Amino acid sequence: MVRLLKRSSMNLVKENWKKNAFLSFHDKMTDKERKFPCIPAFQGYVLDHLCYGFIRDPRVDGAVKETASFLKEYGQCSKELGEYTALILFYETPFDLKESISIETFEQIFWKLLNDVSTLDTKEWPRNVSADPDHFSWEYCFEGEPYFIYCATPAHKHRYSRYFPYFMLAITPRWVLNHFFNTNKTSEKITEAIRARLNKYDAVPPHPDLKWYGQKDNHEWKQYFLRDDETTLSSCPFHSRRGNGEK
Repeated sequence: MVRLLKRSSMNLVKENWKKNAFLSFHDKMTDKERKFPCIPAFQGYVLDHLCYGFIRDPRVDGAVKETASFLKEYGQCSKELGEYTALILFYETPFDLKESISIETFEQIFWKLLNDVSTLDTKEWPRNVSADPDHFSWEYCFEGEPYFIYCATPAHKHRYSRYFPYFMLAITPRWVLNHFFNTNKTSEKITEAIRARLNKYDAVPPHPDLKWYGQKDNHEWKQYFLRDDETTLSSCPFHSRRGNGEK
């Protein structure tokens, strides 16, 4: 059985890789010299609105069921966790995965995981979200909830905002992002601040696929996994589904 954890309950974690993963995340969020670009993520960490889960190697079959279970449990309680909430999933990343796998292979692992998790979704695809990844309204949905998904890997070297010593997903409900940008009177200045931080944080310019949700030329799926350079996949690897396990 999976168990969602809060920052205050990390003392219950016993395995070394899990402790190291959380401490690495803590260091990334609280680094005052190199401030993490995503301001909502930083707010979520400081206010303890984030939830965490630890999952086995993402290449093994059990990782799919565990990811789906965490996402389902989180979706049922996310609105009670705070306005900056997100689900942070750390995956066990053995030496062969950490040291020998390219960014492109991590990208394949990421999309296979999302596709396989989607087969365990029991609810209809939300009607207000296009099932076509090429449409600007498309987002990854699970159990009726749209999410923005961020992936970080040990293979990222230049786009440091996407580097993490373990394979990691940060899954943010769309309602969190909508609330943050729609209720904040200085949202335009905040987006400018995020972009400015990103320019300082990474050793390469912001990826050309980084746009804002709702823009007609925006494709959310392209932002889920950003490569170290400016290249991108020519088509979305996600197999669109329309609900009830139907693809």
